[in-house]
Amino acid sequence: MLNMIKLVVGCTTLDELAAWMQRGERVDGYGVIRTRTMPKQADEIAGQGSLYRVMGGLVLCRQPIMGFRPFTRPDGQLGTHILVNDEIIPVQPRAMRPFQGWRYLKSEDAPGDLGSSAAVSGLEALPPALRRSLSELCLI
Repeated sequence: MLNMIKLVVGCTTLDELAAWMQRGERVDGYGVIRTRTMPKQADEIAGQGSLYRVMGGLVLCRQPIMGFRPFTRPDGQLGTHILVNDEIIPVQPRAMRPFQGWRYLKSEDAPGDLGSSAAVSGLEALPPALRRSLSELCLI
């Protein structure tokens, strides 16, 4: 299975991301993430893969990708809406350097899900720098 990974700019916690997604644009009932290019392997991802989200230098969660839709940007150029499920699934934190746009991510290279335990909520409360340090030490 093929996934995507993309930076989240402007929020640092999963709660912030959830609120942001609820306030944001919706298409066909799904949350929207805008990007410039349509993935060439969109058919392999839609309905099967996830969008892994990098916040504060860490991969912290994923959202199932439901589909892709082209749209016209304000500058007249074509762009792509990545349609994601509202479910935000916490994953094992993993350090990730900044990059532009999005990247493909093979399932075998993706961090595992954490589940919905009280420990997950505790991890979210930690400052991003501390989460990164603990992740680098393989303690979380």
